Amino acid sequence: MPEPDTAGAAAARHHRQLQRRRRATQFGFFTLFLLAPALNLLRFDLNETQLWVLGMRWSLGITALQRGEVTANQAAITLILRGILPALALAGVFLGVAWRWGRLYCGWLCPHFSLVEGLNALLHKACGKFSLWDTQPSLRPDEAAQPRWWPVYLLCCAGFGFLWAITLLTYLLPPEAIWGGLLHGTLTANQSRFIVIAGLVFTLELLFARHLFCRFGCAVGLFQSLAWMANPRALVVAFKRDRASDCRSCSTERAPVGSACDRVCPMRLRPRQIKRLMFSCVQCGRCVDQCAESQQGQAQLPNPQLEWTVGVDGMRETLKQSQQNKT
Repeated sequence: MPEPDTAGAAAARHHRQLQRRRRATQFGFFTLFLLAPALNLLRFDLNETQLWVLGMRWSLGITALQRGEVTANQAAITLILRGILPALALAGVFLGVAWRWGRLYCGWLCPHFSLVEGLNALLHKACGKFSLWDTQPSLRPDEAAQPRWWPVYLLCCAGFGFLWAITLLTYLLPPEAIWGGLLHGTLTANQSRFIVIAGLVFTLELLFARHLFCRFGCAVGLFQSLAWMANPRALVVAFKRDRASDCRSCSTERAPVGSACDRVCPMRLRPRQIKRLMFSCVQCGRCVDQCAESQQGQAQLPNPQLEWTVGVDGMRETLKQSQQNKT
């Protein structure tokens, strides 16, 4: 049966398409993260003290200086042109995107956040919670926890934890040596020690602290948040507080009893709060998506309560939030 042609239905369709695109970018970047060392797209070989970028040896001129092939001035120029300037440009672009659109990298690309969302879904199947630290289960009236999913959740945490450790090691040592050593049991003691210790740490982090790491422990996320908070015109989730009473009838398939935006947030935030309290928002848009789905079935409402705003509209929302917070 076709959806009714309302503002809510149109918004719901748009956000479903946006979520599909986000999933595609996450999957693509996750695959790239795993394959980049093997393809020499990006890694630093400790054995050769050699940086590889896009399949090419990326020399900073230091080795040539040690061999006496270039002068100190030539080596300094090479270091600036091939090392410092590209790093500054990359950091500038990265922070520029964050200044305008917030933690877009986290919500749309970051491999760790992809795991956060996937493990949230598995844990929810097992016990009805999206995090072990949630106080109450979040289940539909016709839904029940399925304990048989616990082994799947635990195995995925351990499997991805050790895959993370192995992948990070291949960014520092030849991937063929690491994977070959695993297959043939010829890893060195230090390599084995690193994989075991790092794998256990990552497993525990994915089990118990994946949201806490994203919110408080990730330097990449922190700098994005700081840049985003510094720009009052940045992309922000706006909440129509003058229509807050409409949220009483909020109902979606995932949250038939209301507060759908709170229930689906992968970072366990409350999207209707002010920007300062949404410091670690990753702009995944799942709260906006659920709000649009709720409005879809309520033809009397003109448009969703939550929506992304940027530029002048974003600044108006930020200022309005600040004024309301003071009062």
